[in-house]
Amino acid sequence: MSSEQKVSWSDSFSEAQTAIQTLSTILPSIPSTISSSDTPSLALLTDQELATQVSDHLRQPDSGAGDNQLCRWLYDTFNTSKVDLQLVVLRFLPIIAGIYLSRIPLRKPLAGFEAVLLAIYAHETTARNGQAITINLPDLSHPSIYHESKPQLHKSSSTDLNLVVISPGLDPQGTIRSTKRARIIGVGLELYNSKIVDMPIQSKLDFCEFCIIWAGQDGEFYKNFPNDNREEKGKEDDTKNEKQEGRVLLPWEMLQPMLRILSHCLMGTYKNKNHELHEAACRACRSLYARALHDINPKAILAIGSLLKLINFRKTGVDHTELPVTNVINL
Repeated sequence: MSSEQKVSWSDSFSEAQTAIQTLSTILPSIPSTISSSDTPSLALLTDQELATQVSDHLRQPDSGAGDNQLCRWLYDTFNTSKVDLQLVVLRFLPIIAGIYLSRIPLRKPLAGFEAVLLAIYAHETTARNGQAITINLPDLSHPSIYHESKPQLHKSSSTDLNLVVISPGLDPQGTIRSTKRARIIGVGLELYNSKIVDMPIQSKLDFCEFCIIWAGQDGEFYKNFPNDNREEKGKEDDTKNEKQEGRVLLPWEMLQPMLRILSHCLMGTYKNKNHELHEAACRACRSLYARALHDINPKAILAIGSLLKLINFRKTGVDHTELPVTNVINL
């Protein structure tokens, strides 16, 4: 290990210990395994007892105010610019965003939650230099490497690579306005998704829980999606699809990263499948699908419907893209 790496590790360890000491003045108790750990940042991230205490504190009726000490700790911890400590804050992002959105209609002071969300947004704005995230989609009008091609006399713009914006550019935000709220939270979820492999299972379960709350629709009718008889049976389930408490607006800039996270919960743990997480993600997808149908949102219906079909495919184990193997020769 070089001297520079030793200094970096020492600084990270020292800041993690400072964060633990500060947190001990806020929570009733800190597990001794965290204070004595050789990797305190990892202990803060993965300790379930500590996570339960923080979660309970964030769910209290008076949490989220500007003078809330836990929100202040989350804000300061994220702004240490230490990646391992930032992961600790991101671990609680589903709860912060979930409770924050659910309390917007109550007109309660939420400056503490907003400070944390703005810190995450500002971090991403700086990291991306405000630029959009784009990808190039290949144009099928171009010949592949396996085919002979003739030189084109005229280059048409229609044959250029198609530039697709995955995440639009970011502008600095000093406050959370109603028109920017979904975008700011969506950027936070994009960062959460980029670090999702480091997130504990319970954090992902919290996210699935709030997806169902945000959707505000009962999606259990779509448990066997695709269902050819869903239109006939739909009338029987109208009472189940009534609006539920906690329902929020779900614009695409917020829904898109939500679906990416759910995709990981469904497909990203294929080899080490966690049954509880998989079922929670399935329920979240069904609720969001019911919400998309309720809102008549074609883009969301297509995206979430695709996830539901993938869920059904994994249940049946049939790959319809495979060519059938047969000894019969058809002339």
